[in-house]
Amino acid sequence: MKRVHISFPSGELTLEGVWHLPEGDGPFPAVIVCHPHPLYGGNMSANIVFGICQALALSNIAALRFNFRGVGKSEGEFGGGTAEQDDVKAALAFVLSTDNIDRNRIGLAGYSFGGGVAAAVAVGEERVKMLALVSPVLLDTGGEQLKEYKKPRFIIIGENDDVIPTERLRELAGEIPEPKRYEVIAGADHFWAGFEEEVAEKVCRFFGEGLG
Repeated sequence: MKRVHISFPSGELTLEGVWHLPEGDGPFPAVIVCHPHPLYGGNMSANIVFGICQALALSNIAALRFNFRGVGKSEGEFGGGTAEQDDVKAALAFVLSTDNIDRNRIGLAGYSFGGGVAAAVAVGEERVKMLALVSPVLLDTGGEQLKEYKKPRFIIIGENDDVIPTERLRELAGEIPEPKRYEVIAGADHFWAGFEEEVAEKVCRFFGEGLG
């Protein structure tokens, strides 16, 4: 496995990212992983984001993590969750233009704020074949968007999460049509300290079954 630092355009801005690439020549399936809230310290080095990318690359799936606008070396400023959707679409365009990536096997994942942004983008993107959300902070219409997305979805939350409305997510999981997967991890909270490896393994298995 190797890590490659890259940059790509999002409109007039330039965003920074890191590829986690499997060994070999491909073509590989790929997953874009979105990070937590920029105004609360979220960036592409978040524990869950990094762990998922590492696990995917070790399972022969390329993974791209990147900083939303205004974070790290990415240009611009926080866009309230709306402009960040453009960043995800730009990351998708970049992935689809990359050599040795299988354009028919693309997934999208997000943690916390990144989960809400990922869900909003996935609904309108036929090219996104699978969606994984870790402790998602859904945008205003996020629940309805998840119902509209007809491809495989995986939602994973911590039993002790006090940041997101866990009861509403449980209800939503029941309302979402198949195919779907929903898991609650005992003892974990929103920040997943000590559970990084377990989350990465579960998300990696989900994508491996559908993309790998």
